[in-house]
Amino acid sequence: MPNNINKATFAGGCFWCMEAPFTEIKGVISVRPGYTGGKEKKPTYETVITGKTGHVEAIHIEYDESLVSYNTLLKLFWEQIDPTDETGQFVDRGDQYKTVIFYHSNYQKEKAINSKKALEKSGRFSKPIVTKIRQAEIFYLAEDYHQQYYKKHPEDYKRYKIGSGREQFIQTYWKRKKNEE
Repeated sequence: MPNNINKATFAGGCFWCMEAPFTEIKGVISVRPGYTGGKEKKPTYETVITGKTGHVEAIHIEYDESLVSYNTLLKLFWEQIDPTDETGQFVDRGDQYKTVIFYHSNYQKEKAINSKKALEKSGRFSKPIVTKIRQAEIFYLAEDYHQQYYKKHPEDYKRYKIGSGREQFIQTYWKRKKNEE
């Protein structure tokens, strides 16, 4: 990869809901849903959703650091999740839906730790921030039908994002409060 192209990996529950917001950011080259964090080689959606593989649903991002910073990606990541939920995200329950920042370098690790500490100190949430920060591992792409799901099935995607409670959470904890700042 050229020097200014880097990668970021985030787990924020359902990867369908995590993919779309990042594709709108100038400097993001690609966002691909998949699985990471577990020991099973070549996991599939059917095996990951059992919660027995150790993998989480995640997105893998390639981005141009000359156009978008890792801090900007971290900020957007936090704004897509409930960082206080230890048992999944919204209607998706289980270890495979937990939130994790997977760092690819010591620089990313430091930025992730600092962003988590800043969120803890902000007072935005009354419960502890439980999102993990872990070293990136092998990332396995999800099946083709999961790639760009939000584009292929926009109505289903919209219904799921609203029906899962994610959209309401974002509006309550992020949009309104961002406008107040």
